[in-house]
Amino acid sequence: MNKFNLTNINFGRAIIYFILFLFAFIYLAPLYVMFTTSLKDIEEIRSGNLMALPLDPTLYAWKKAWATACTGSECKGLAPYFWNSVRIVFPAVIISTILGAFNGYALAKWKFKGSEFLFGALLFGCFIPFQVILLPMAKLLGSLGLANTVTGLVLVHVIYGIAFTTLFFRNYYVGIPTELVKAAKLDGASFLKIFRHIFIPLSTPIFVVTIIWQFTQIWNDFLFGVVYSGSGTQPITVALNNLVNTSVGGKEYNVDMAAAIIAALPTLVVYVIAGKYFVRGLTAGAVKG
Repeated sequence: MNKFNLTNINFGRAIIYFILFLFAFIYLAPLYVMFTTSLKDIEEIRSGNLMALPLDPTLYAWKKAWATACTGSECKGLAPYFWNSVRIVFPAVIISTILGAFNGYALAKWKFKGSEFLFGALLFGCFIPFQVILLPMAKLLGSLGLANTVTGLVLVHVIYGIAFTTLFFRNYYVGIPTELVKAAKLDGASFLKIFRHIFIPLSTPIFVVTIIWQFTQIWNDFLFGVVYSGSGTQPITVALNNLVNTSVGGKEYNVDMAAAIIAALPTLVVYVIAGKYFVRGLTAGAVKG
Protein backbone atom coordinates (compact mmCIF):
# COMPACT_ATOMS: atom_id res chain seq x y z
CA MET A 1 0.00 0.00 0.00
CA ASN A 2 2.81 2.39 0.88
CA LYS A 3 4.61 1.51 -2.32
CA PHE A 4 1.44 2.26 -4.31
CA ASN A 5 1.06 5.67 -2.61
CA LEU A 6 4.73 6.47 -3.24
CA THR A 7 4.30 5.65 -6.93
CA ASN A 8 1.27 7.92 -7.15
CA ILE A 9 3.17 10.76 -5.46
CA ASN A 10 6.13 10.42 -7.84
CA PHE A 11 3.82 10.28 -10.86
CA GLY A 12 1.94 13.39 -9.68
CA ARG A 13 5.20 15.22 -9.11
CA ALA A 14 6.41 14.28 -12.61
CA ILE A 15 3.17 15.67 -14.09
CA ILE A 16 3.63 18.93 -12.18
CA TYR A 17 7.23 19.32 -13.35
CA PHE A 18 6.20 18.54 -16.92
CA ILE A 19 3.53 21.24 -16.85
CA LEU A 20 5.96 23.74 -15.30
CA PHE A 21 8.62 23.03 -17.93
CA LEU A 22 6.00 23.28 -20.69
CA PHE A 23 4.82 26.69 -19.54
CA ALA A 24 8.42 27.85 -19.03
CA PHE A 25 9.21 26.83 -22.61
CA ILE A 26 6.13 28.66 -23.94
CA TYR A 27 7.04 31.74 -21.93
CA LEU A 28 10.72 31.79 -22.92
CA ALA A 29 10.30 30.78 -26.58
CA PRO A 30 9.78 34.37 -27.84
CA LEU A 31 12.90 35.54 -26.02
CA TYR A 32 14.85 32.64 -27.53
CA VAL A 33 13.64 33.51 -31.04
CA MET A 34 14.51 37.18 -30.54
CA PHE A 35 18.00 36.43 -29.29
CA THR A 36 18.88 33.85 -31.95
CA THR A 37 17.44 36.04 -34.71
CA SER A 38 19.56 38.96 -33.54
CA LEU A 39 22.68 36.84 -34.09
CA LYS A 40 21.79 35.85 -37.68
CA ASP A 41 22.33 37.72 -40.92
CA ILE A 42 19.42 38.59 -43.22
CA GLU A 43 19.99 35.75 -45.65
CA GLU A 44 19.95 33.15 -42.91
CA ILE A 45 16.79 34.66 -41.44
CA ARG A 46 14.98 34.51 -44.80
CA SER A 47 16.11 31.01 -45.73
CA GLY A 48 16.47 29.33 -42.33
CA ASN A 49 14.22 27.99 -39.60
CA LEU A 50 12.87 30.42 -37.00
CA MET A 51 13.83 28.13 -34.12
CA ALA A 52 17.23 27.09 -35.49
CA LEU A 53 20.44 28.26 -33.86
CA PRO A 54 22.55 30.71 -35.91
CA LEU A 55 25.01 28.94 -38.23
CA ASP A 56 27.47 31.84 -38.20
CA PRO A 57 26.71 34.08 -35.19
CA THR A 58 27.42 37.79 -35.65
CA LEU A 59 27.05 40.89 -33.49
CA TYR A 60 26.42 43.14 -36.50
CA ALA A 61 22.75 43.66 -35.60
CA TRP A 62 23.60 44.57 -32.00
CA LYS A 63 26.22 47.09 -33.05
CA LYS A 64 23.90 48.69 -35.58
CA ALA A 65 20.94 48.79 -33.20
CA TRP A 66 23.07 50.51 -30.57
CA ALA A 67 25.03 52.98 -32.68
CA THR A 68 23.85 53.51 -36.27
CA ALA A 69 20.25 52.34 -36.75
CA CYS A 70 17.78 54.95 -37.99
CA THR A 71 15.03 56.07 -35.61
CA GLY A 72 13.15 58.33 -37.96
CA SER A 73 15.28 60.99 -39.64
CA GLU A 74 18.30 60.41 -37.38
CA CYS A 75 20.63 57.41 -37.58
CA LYS A 76 22.32 57.42 -34.18
CA GLY A 77 21.04 54.08 -32.93
CA LEU A 78 19.45 53.57 -29.51
CA ALA A 79 22.41 54.76 -27.44
CA PRO A 80 21.33 58.39 -26.84
CA TYR A 81 17.75 57.33 -26.08
CA PHE A 82 18.95 54.62 -23.70
CA TRP A 83 20.78 57.27 -21.69
CA ASN A 84 17.71 59.52 -21.85
CA SER A 85 15.74 56.73 -20.15
CA VAL A 86 18.46 56.38 -17.52
CA ARG A 87 18.29 60.12 -16.83
CA ILE A 88 14.51 59.87 -16.47
CA VAL A 89 14.25 56.65 -14.47
CA PHE A 90 16.75 57.14 -11.66
CA PRO A 91 15.61 60.53 -10.30
CA ALA A 92 11.94 59.64 -10.81
CA VAL A 93 12.29 56.35 -8.93
CA ILE A 94 14.27 57.89 -6.08
CA ILE A 95 11.98 60.91 -5.60
CA SER A 96 8.70 58.99 -5.88
CA THR A 97 9.95 56.27 -3.50
CA ILE A 98 11.09 58.76 -0.85
CA LEU A 99 7.84 60.74 -1.08
CA GLY A 100 5.82 57.52 -0.93
CA ALA A 101 7.71 56.43 2.19
CA PHE A 102 6.99 59.72 3.97
CA ASN A 103 3.34 59.72 2.88
CA GLY A 104 2.82 56.09 3.87
CA TYR A 105 4.45 56.64 7.26
CA ALA A 106 2.33 59.70 7.99
CA LEU A 107 -0.93 58.09 6.85
CA ALA A 108 -0.28 54.84 8.73
CA LYS A 109 0.98 56.11 12.09
CA TRP A 110 0.18 59.83 12.38
CA LYS A 111 -3.57 60.11 12.04
CA PHE A 112 -4.93 63.60 11.44
CA LYS A 113 -8.23 65.09 10.38
CA GLY A 114 -8.97 64.08 6.82
CA SER A 115 -6.18 61.49 6.64
CA GLU A 116 -8.53 58.70 5.58
CA PHE A 117 -10.05 60.91 2.89
CA LEU A 118 -6.57 61.85 1.65
CA PHE A 119 -5.55 58.20 1.50
CA GLY A 120 -8.74 57.37 -0.40
CA ALA A 121 -7.99 60.15 -2.89
CA LEU A 122 -4.46 58.83 -3.40
CA LEU A 123 -5.83 55.31 -3.79
CA PHE A 124 -8.24 56.59 -6.42
CA GLY A 125 -5.22 57.98 -8.25
CA CYS A 126 -3.97 54.43 -8.80
CA PHE A 127 -6.94 53.73 -11.04
CA ILE A 128 -6.89 56.89 -13.16
CA PRO A 129 -5.99 55.94 -16.76
CA PHE A 130 -2.95 57.60 -18.33
CA GLN A 131 -5.10 59.19 -21.03
CA VAL A 132 -7.14 61.20 -18.52
CA ILE A 133 -4.18 63.29 -17.36
CA LEU A 134 -2.51 63.90 -20.74
CA LEU A 135 -3.99 67.34 -21.43
CA PRO A 136 -3.88 68.71 -17.83
CA MET A 137 -0.29 67.51 -17.46
CA ALA A 138 0.71 69.03 -20.81
CA LYS A 139 -0.73 72.37 -19.69
CA LEU A 140 1.14 72.13 -16.37
CA LEU A 141 4.46 71.34 -18.07
CA GLY A 142 3.93 74.22 -20.50
CA SER A 143 3.22 76.62 -17.64
CA LEU A 144 6.38 75.50 -15.84
CA GLY A 145 8.49 75.70 -19.01
CA LEU A 146 9.27 71.97 -18.82
CA ALA A 147 7.60 70.80 -22.03
CA ASN A 148 9.73 68.41 -24.14
CA THR A 149 12.38 68.11 -21.42
CA VAL A 150 13.82 65.26 -19.37
CA THR A 151 12.96 67.17 -16.20
CA GLY A 152 9.35 67.39 -17.34
CA LEU A 153 9.17 63.63 -17.87
CA VAL A 154 10.70 63.06 -14.42
CA LEU A 155 8.00 65.29 -12.91
CA VAL A 156 5.24 63.41 -14.76
CA HIS A 157 6.42 60.03 -13.51
CA VAL A 158 6.88 61.30 -9.96
CA ILE A 159 3.35 62.72 -9.86
CA TYR A 160 1.74 59.63 -11.35
CA GLY A 161 3.84 57.26 -9.23
CA ILE A 162 3.19 58.85 -5.82
CA ALA A 163 -0.22 57.19 -5.54
CA PHE A 164 1.31 53.71 -5.97
CA THR A 165 4.33 54.28 -3.73
CA THR A 166 2.15 55.77 -0.98
CA LEU A 167 -0.18 52.78 -1.16
CA PHE A 168 2.71 50.31 -0.90
CA PHE A 169 4.36 52.02 2.07
CA ARG A 170 1.16 52.82 3.94
CA ASN A 171 -0.04 49.21 3.77
CA TYR A 172 3.38 47.97 4.85
CA TYR A 173 3.67 50.38 7.77
CA VAL A 174 0.20 49.46 9.07
CA GLY A 175 1.70 46.11 10.06
CA ILE A 176 4.39 47.71 12.25
CA PRO A 177 3.23 47.88 15.92
CA THR A 178 1.95 51.32 16.89
CA GLU A 179 3.39 50.74 20.36
CA LEU A 180 6.85 51.41 18.93
CA VAL A 181 5.75 54.88 17.86
CA LYS A 182 4.09 55.59 21.21
CA ALA A 183 7.18 54.50 23.11
CA ALA A 184 9.40 56.67 20.92
CA LYS A 185 7.10 59.66 21.48
CA LEU A 186 7.37 59.18 25.25
CA ASP A 187 11.14 59.32 24.88
CA GLY A 188 10.80 62.63 23.06
CA ALA A 189 11.51 61.39 19.53
CA SER A 190 10.22 63.60 16.73
CA PHE A 191 8.39 62.67 13.54
CA LEU A 192 11.62 62.46 11.55
CA LYS A 193 13.62 60.66 14.25
CA ILE A 194 10.98 57.94 14.56
CA PHE A 195 10.90 57.53 10.81
CA ARG A 196 14.68 57.42 10.53
CA HIS A 197 15.52 55.16 13.48
CA ILE A 198 12.52 52.82 13.59
CA PHE A 199 10.79 52.67 10.22
CA ILE A 200 13.68 52.98 7.78
CA PRO A 201 15.59 49.97 9.23
CA LEU A 202 12.41 47.87 8.92
CA SER A 203 11.59 49.02 5.39
CA THR A 204 14.11 47.16 3.21
CA PRO A 205 11.53 44.72 1.73
CA ILE A 206 9.05 47.44 0.76
CA PHE A 207 11.78 49.69 -0.61
CA VAL A 208 12.84 46.84 -2.91
CA VAL A 209 9.23 46.27 -4.04
CA THR A 210 8.64 49.94 -4.71
CA ILE A 211 11.91 50.51 -6.54
CA ILE A 212 11.39 47.50 -8.80
CA TRP A 213 7.78 48.52 -9.48
CA GLN A 214 8.63 52.12 -10.29
CA PHE A 215 11.72 51.22 -12.32
CA THR A 216 9.73 48.81 -14.47
CA GLN A 217 6.78 51.13 -14.95
CA ILE A 218 8.89 54.15 -15.88
CA TRP A 219 11.41 52.33 -18.08
CA ASN A 220 8.66 50.58 -20.07
CA ASP A 221 6.47 53.65 -20.40
CA PHE A 222 5.65 54.67 -23.95
CA LEU A 223 2.62 56.96 -23.74
CA PHE A 224 4.13 59.67 -21.52
CA GLY A 225 7.39 59.43 -23.44
CA VAL A 226 5.81 59.97 -26.84
CA VAL A 227 3.51 62.77 -25.63
CA TYR A 228 5.82 64.83 -23.42
CA SER A 229 9.26 64.36 -24.99
CA GLY A 230 11.00 66.24 -27.79
CA SER A 231 13.36 65.08 -30.52
CA GLY A 232 16.37 65.04 -28.18
CA THR A 233 14.65 63.83 -24.99
CA GLN A 234 12.75 60.74 -26.14
CA PRO A 235 13.09 57.61 -23.98
CA ILE A 236 14.20 54.30 -25.46
CA THR A 237 10.67 52.94 -25.86
CA VAL A 238 9.78 55.75 -28.27
CA ALA A 239 13.05 55.31 -30.15
CA LEU A 240 12.43 51.56 -30.44
CA ASN A 241 9.01 52.20 -31.97
CA ASN A 242 10.53 54.66 -34.44
CA LEU A 243 13.32 52.24 -35.33
CA VAL A 244 10.96 49.34 -36.01
CA ASN A 245 8.65 51.51 -38.11
CA THR A 246 11.41 53.24 -40.09
CA SER A 247 11.71 51.95 -43.66
CA VAL A 248 15.20 52.53 -45.02
CA GLY A 249 16.11 49.85 -47.56
CA GLY A 250 15.14 46.26 -46.70
CA LYS A 251 13.61 45.25 -43.40
CA GLU A 252 16.35 44.11 -41.00
CA TYR A 253 14.62 41.81 -38.56
CA ASN A 254 17.87 41.00 -36.78
CA VAL A 255 18.40 44.68 -35.96
CA ASP A 256 14.81 45.01 -34.74
CA MET A 257 15.23 42.00 -32.45
CA ALA A 258 18.54 43.25 -31.07
CA ALA A 259 17.01 46.68 -30.42
CA ALA A 260 14.04 45.14 -28.60
CA ILE A 261 16.34 43.13 -26.34
CA ILE A 262 18.48 46.20 -25.62
CA ALA A 263 15.35 48.14 -24.64
CA ALA A 264 14.13 45.32 -22.37
CA LEU A 265 17.51 44.35 -20.90
CA PRO A 266 17.54 46.68 -17.84
CA THR A 267 14.17 45.43 -16.58
CA LEU A 268 15.21 41.81 -17.21
CA VAL A 269 18.42 42.35 -15.24
CA VAL A 270 16.53 43.99 -12.37
CA TYR A 271 14.09 41.11 -12.10
CA VAL A 272 16.78 38.44 -12.36
CA ILE A 273 18.87 40.08 -9.63
CA ALA A 274 16.11 41.30 -7.30
CA GLY A 275 13.07 39.20 -8.25
CA LYS A 276 13.17 37.06 -5.10
CA TYR A 277 13.36 40.19 -2.94
CA PHE A 278 10.32 41.55 -4.77
CA VAL A 279 8.31 38.46 -3.80
CA ARG A 280 9.58 38.64 -0.21
CA GLY A 281 8.55 42.28 -0.01
CA LEU A 282 5.05 41.52 -1.26
CA THR A 283 4.57 38.69 1.23
CA ALA A 284 5.97 40.89 4.02
CA GLY A 285 3.03 43.27 3.71
CA ALA A 286 3.22 45.29 0.50
CA VAL A 287 -0.32 44.34 -0.46
CA LYS A 288 -1.68 44.18 3.07
CA GLY A 289 -4.29 46.46 4.62
